[in-house]
Amino acid sequence: MKRAVILILDGVGIGEAPDAAAYGDAGSDTLGNVARACGGLDLPRLERFGLGNIRPLDGLERRGDAAGAWGTMRPASAGKDSTAGHWEIAGVHLERPFPTFPNGFPREVIESFARGTGRGVSGNVVGSGTDVIDRYAEEQRATGNWIVYTSADSVFQIAADEAVIPLAELYRACEIARAMLKPPHDVSRVIARPFAGTPGSYKRTANRRDYSIEPPGETLLDALAKAEIPRAGVGKVDDLFAGRSISSKHTASNAEGIRGIKEWLSTAESGLLFANLVDFDQLFGHRNDVAGFYGALREFDAALPSITSRLKEDDLLFITADHGNDPTTPSTDHARERVPLLAGGMRVVPRDLGERQTFSDLGATVADWFGLSFRGRGKSFLSELVV
Repeated sequence: MKRAVILILDGVGIGEAPDAAAYGDAGSDTLGNVARACGGLDLPRLERFGLGNIRPLDGLERRGDAAGAWGTMRPASAGKDSTAGHWEIAGVHLERPFPTFPNGFPREVIESFARGTGRGVSGNVVGSGTDVIDRYAEEQRATGNWIVYTSADSVFQIAADEAVIPLAELYRACEIARAMLKPPHDVSRVIARPFAGTPGSYKRTANRRDYSIEPPGETLLDALAKAEIPRAGVGKVDDLFAGRSISSKHTASNAEGIRGIKEWLSTAESGLLFANLVDFDQLFGHRNDVAGFYGALREFDAALPSITSRLKEDDLLFITADHGNDPTTPSTDHARERVPLLAGGMRVVPRDLGERQTFSDLGATVADWFGLSFRGRGKSFLSELVV
């Protein structure tokens, strides 16, 4: 009747990875830079859990009475997006980053998409989604075209006013795009970006969907499925694994995601919960909103006791991230960073887990907890973690 929770604070990195410069991310340090920019972090519950023990962070103390184990994980897989990060946690490494399109998509890609969906295309630009929607929404109203755009990440994003193009048609267009985007145009994710409103006040709705490429090898989730161990998700996790071996409760905010985590802990008898809280990344990191990012950290910190109080004797809780997204740097995109590793539970021994050489060590440890032989590309640290 064992349970485990992998809780992803999306984009909450803790310092540049050794190869950060190769990704244009030298100096990125999401937690460290946010701490300095805000005059220190006031996160007493995370501090008590062991966050301040990982490394010096302004405002946090190193606790000799830490409630959990602590460490860091460095990325070993190529890339720095959510798909690569979640896959690596689940044991799969990418040998090459997913392709990006800094000048927009090739004409043949756009023409193929237009033919396949029966609508024209506006945009095909690189930019922030909110800006792109403001620029092209009226053109979409007049023409019925899709708004297509990308970013520094490997994404094919399709925006549509819900009053102009029905959600079902938008989702179908994403499925068409996902099927046609083959190498060398095999982007990590196709993303449905529905919005609503009027000129000057357009807002994205909560009906976003992500359509990921399938993992190229066996994942922790696949191994759990073969062993008939229950798996559940909160947030976009199922989208990142192309729906393979997991289904998720999609959420519109961190607050809703936290409620979903607490609900699972209160009702599930056994199995794995894989949860993603995306506001850090989506709302604040990508918009260089330092105050908003810190506010989301404080919101999670305040909620942490209501999560840990629901843990049973045979539960493990892991708090980590999938990449960085430093809101203090000029970049508005993901950063190649180490991620924090916090582990808690009644059987956890508070100790320094050191720096793991790959995110995959986490997935290997979860598999070991459930008695599986699966290790993916990682090494279990379970023997160091529990009594």
